[in-house]
Amino acid sequence: MMEVTKVTIQKENKEGSRVKGYAVIELDEMLKINGIRIIEGNTRMFAAMPNRKVGEDKYIDYVYPITQELRQKIEAAIIEEYNKES
Repeated sequence: MMEVTKVTIQKENKEGSRVKGYAVIELDEMLKINGIRIIEGNTRMFAAMPNRKVGEDKYIDYVYPITQELRQKIEAAIIEEYNKES
């Protein structure tokens, strides 16, 4: 299982925006992923993987974890670092 070895946060303070910042992560000190959005959802904060628009109303993630376990690890590490930065 890959491990999140580094998280860097850049906070955003745009009024009315649900995007609260951006994260850059490193996995196993071998893979770096930029452009992960930190979103304030209706019930909790979550991390949205980098994506691009491919249609009128459709987006596709171009980097994403395959397993739910890795997705949860990534999100937990990002939210923890975001909350430290407060």
